[in-house]
Amino acid sequence: MAQPFTPDTVPRLARALAAQPFRPAAGTLPDSLRRIGYDQYRDIRFDPKQALWRGQGRPFQAEFFHRAFLFGQRVDIHQVADGLAIPVVYQPGMFTFGSAPAPTETDLGFAGFRLHAPINTPDYFDEVCAFLGASYFRAVAKGQLYGLSARGLALRTGDPAGEEFPFFKAFWIERPEPGAAQIVVHALMDSPSAAASFRFAIRPGGETVFDVSMRLYPRVALSRAGIAPLTSMFQFDSSDRVGVDDYRAAVHDSDGLALLNGAGEQLWRPLRNPATVQESVFEDRGPRGFGLMQRKRDFADYGDSEARYDRRPGAWVEPLGDWGEGGVHLFEMPTADEYHDNIVAFWRPRGPLAAGREHRFDYRLHWCDRHPWNPALARVERTRIGAAGAGTRRIVIDLAGGALADLAVAAAPRAEVGSSHGRVANVVAHAGTTAGRWRIAFELDPPDAAVVELRARLLAENGSSLSETWLYRWTP
Repeated sequence: MAQPFTPDTVPRLARALAAQPFRPAAGTLPDSLRRIGYDQYRDIRFDPKQALWRGQGRPFQAEFFHRAFLFGQRVDIHQVADGLAIPVVYQPGMFTFGSAPAPTETDLGFAGFRLHAPINTPDYFDEVCAFLGASYFRAVAKGQLYGLSARGLALRTGDPAGEEFPFFKAFWIERPEPGAAQIVVHALMDSPSAAASFRFAIRPGGETVFDVSMRLYPRVALSRAGIAPLTSMFQFDSSDRVGVDDYRAAVHDSDGLALLNGAGEQLWRPLRNPATVQESVFEDRGPRGFGLMQRKRDFADYGDSEARYDRRPGAWVEPLGDWGEGGVHLFEMPTADEYHDNIVAFWRPRGPLAAGREHRFDYRLHWCDRHPWNPALARVERTRIGAAGAGTRRIVIDLAGGALADLAVAAAPRAEVGSSHGRVANVVAHAGTTAGRWRIAFELDPPDAAVVELRARLLAENGSSLSETWLYRWTP
């Protein structure tokens, strides 16, 4: 049944949810669908001929995911048109099931949805983004393939007692007008600790942009909340190949955490696949941006003709408004394969988010090849780490772009390197084999400390920065 819909509809529902005790999601799933495996789930396909708005001359189409396998949560989906929210009604005939068992039930509902738009060619509707599982969503820009994911909210990440996973329980998709450049999606999120409303204004293209407006209503004080969380995979690269026996040069969806802090300092932190869970905190006030990025863009950087990691997007979070004091938290967890995400990054406010009130966070999420950056500063292109004998590690950092592009060898920059523990020796900065590229190299003699925090950058003769600041956490 159609219901009136206004911009306050979903926030009002979220406020009402948060004022009540949490109730687990309703809706059982038949065992025949719950017990299938990954390959059978992939065999369940939505019929594109039944896509929402197909053949109506609109710039977007919506398709839906079936409930099964790990995605048993029922999600209510509505189309919003002319001020009314109209439920999208599930029908088994919307899907083909292949090797998966076809259900006999006629009211199973959906697990999520995906949006299509012509971003690569004008006459084909490519998949642009998908909302599926808990509060996860992901997107691509022109020429890209799916990689890392975003989430609505992270709660208790890294907590030994277990993480809490909020979930989107309902969506409202505004019907786009012919010629529209964006589509608007509203979402209602719930969890034992909080409820929230989201508004996503999605603009696909050479860079796909989500303008996100989040209104969070905690049921309890949230001291371990993660705002604008990103989730990715890093297995190995030239900085971290210990125990790796693989024909490929690197395997990851993201190779580093980029930060632009409130003071304007630009930082690059290469990712690791550590032996134990590692949490790094980058304290800040009024952050300008952070993101998990995939900087390597050449096929030869990976050598994988199937996964095509060179075409995975980066995701850059640009806060809108003052987020106050807090920090960007980076979690790196061990993984033995490329199929499980082991990297999480998000913003955490300094103080707890109080229960019984509204907390607003607005941000712009860029799915892109390159994030916004100061073009005057050189970027870290590659980090290499290897043995230098007798327990010493040799670390090599390649940088390019910015002021280095026109820097003459006669005006060689100075490398500044620091460490929290251990001894740094043989620090050099020299020109690369290609014009506009420079290299920092040094040796680290680590102590018995479990963690060494490293920092490096290139400086001009007058002491000004020529490059972003490279950060690294070394662990045995």
